Formats: sequence, C-alpha cells, structure tokens
Amino acid sequence: MNSIVSPPLTVAKHEQGAEPIVRFRDLHRRFGDTPALDGVSLDIGKGEIVGLIGRSGAGKSTLIRCLNGLERVDSGEITIEGRRIDRLPERELQPLRRRIGMIFQHFNLLSAKTVIDNIALPLKIEGVAKPERRERARELLGLVGLSGRENAYPSELSGGQKQRVGIARALAARPALLLSDEATSALDPETTRSILALLKDINTRLGVTILLITHEMEVVRSIADRVAVIDAGRIVEEGPVWSVFANPQSDITTTMLASVRPQLPTEISARLKDEGDSVVLAIDTATSDAGKLLFDLQAQLGGRASLLHGGIERIQDRPVGRFFVSVPVDDLTTARQFLISHLARVEVLGHV
Repeated sequence: MNSIVSPPLTVAKHEQGAEPIVRFRDLHRRFGDTPALDGVSLDIGKGEIVGLIGRSGAGKSTLIRCLNGLERVDSGEITIEGRRIDRLPERELQPLRRRIGMIFQHFNLLSAKTVIDNIALPLKIEGVAKPERRERARELLGLVGLSGRENAYPSELSGGQKQRVGIARALAARPALLLSDEATSALDPETTRSILALLKDINTRLGVTILLITHEMEVVRSIADRVAVIDAGRIVEEGPVWSVFANPQSDITTTMLASVRPQLPTEISARLKDEGDSVVLAIDTATSDAGKLLFDLQAQLGGRASLLHGGIERIQDRPVGRFFVSVPVDDLTTARQFLISHLARVEVLGHV
C-alpha cells in the first residue's frame, strides 16, 4: 500500500556560468541493437565537482570514452571549453585531450619509472624541458602530500600513495577538467576518505573542475556538488546532492541510496500489513527546521506519534533528515497535511 505524497521541495538549480567546461547534448551511441547512450544531456560547470553515478552497464564508461574521443557518438554534441569535439579528427583531438586529467581505478603507473618520472611523463610527451617538468612534478608531490618520495618506485608505495601519484600526474599539464574514473574503488575506507579529502582540497585550492565516475553513493555524498544518475544510457535524475538524497525521484536512485540512508528496521518491516491501528510513515525532509520537525509533529498530534528509526545528517551544509514514524490511523490525514505543509516528503509504508 505504498503511497507517496511529494510536495514541491525547494531544489536549487545549478548556477551555470557563461559557458560550461563540458556540455553533452542528446548523445546517442549504439553497439549493435543495444543503446549504450540514449539521449544523454548534461552540463558540467567551471569549478564544480559533479558525480556521475550508475550501476555497471549503465553507460558511464561509454560516456567517458566519448568525452576522450576514444569512442564516437552516433549523434549528439560534445563540447569542451566551448569547442565541439565529437566530429574532430584525431590530430585535432590530441591537444584537447590534454585539457582532461585522468585518475584511474588501478593507478596505471609505470612500474619501471620513479614517482617523479611518472608524474612528469605527460609533460615529457608534450616536449617540456626536463628541468621544468621535474620542478612541476616536485610541486605536485607537495600538493598531494608525498614530498620526499621522488625517487621511490610504485612497488614501494601503498595503494593510497599510488593514487596520490596518479592524481599528481593527472594535474601535471594543468587540465581544465579532472576525470576520476572509479578512483577509490580499489582502496580501503580510510584511504578512500583521505583521497576524497585530497580531491576536495584540490578543487578548492586550484579551482579544478572534477567529474567523478562512480557506483558508490558514499563518494558522491562526501564531496560532490551535484549528482547525475545514469541508467540504461539515460540521465534519469540530476540535481544538487542534498536534494537528490532528500527527495529521490527515480527507482534506481532510491535503490542506490539504500546503503547510505536510514532504512526501516527489518523487524518492523516484517510486521507491516494492509490494515492495523497504526500507520508507519517514511518522512524525508531537507528544511532548516528538520531537527524539530518531529517535536512539532508530536505536538500537533497530542503526543501520539512514535519515532521508530531515523536521523539527520548534513549534506552540503544542509540538514537532511529521514525518519520512520508510527501514528494512529485516525491521525493519518492530520499528520500528512502537517508534514506536507512543512515541505516534507511522506510515504505510507503500511500498518502495524
């Protein structure tokens, strides 16, 4: 009997500049009869951290390969810094690729080269003189917290240190866009947190735009400004991270959020039925008074609301709350009206 009432939560629209760093417009790409991209449109603004999230096979990798020019779209437009690239010949793509720094899941470091030579490699390919490229590499080693490890080899580094080298290498040519392709998937949780903190610091200090490709909502929640959810080659949802967490609009987003949002305890969900004296509600809120919403609901119902589970977290400096509450059947209409008037999203899960 799952019924949902979704009031028009205030969702801040992305403040776009005069020209996005990257613009995808109605991209289509098929492999045989299978659409890998099915009308993808998305803007990535200067200085943003945008999370592109989806399950395996959703279209993330194809989109990135099209952005790098490794795949060609069947139709649609891709622009980088205002220049359309989807029909450029390979020779003209090369300088544009240097505007994108890549961070890989498995680091992709050259085992026979030292840390400083790995970082300086993109500059060597560009023909930058050795003294200049080594100076730049040392500067980046300081930025990523690895000063003094210039002459170490990848085999002597931990996974987190290897990824820091990978980040430094990605920044060597001063790219406009940093592309993180599942960069933390091979790391333990503590190391993941340190790498995400580093990326956030780089974004803040250098103003580098970052596109995070991931299947982990925790990564998006930690540092992203906006999130776009891709499923079956389509962007099914997009918006500020706090608003998507507070009010997911698609089934796939709701499913992917299940691991990072409070869920009704199984011992309660197992007792839900179609009829009963009380109703169990799921309440989502992202207003400034989220912390006192339940107290006000209690007062409205004369103390007849019972908190079953839930809590509040801060996402992008906004309180985002998710609660599970039991109210008497006779109070359901009053409770709904009160919660909706306070811009909460309400779902009836069942009776107990």
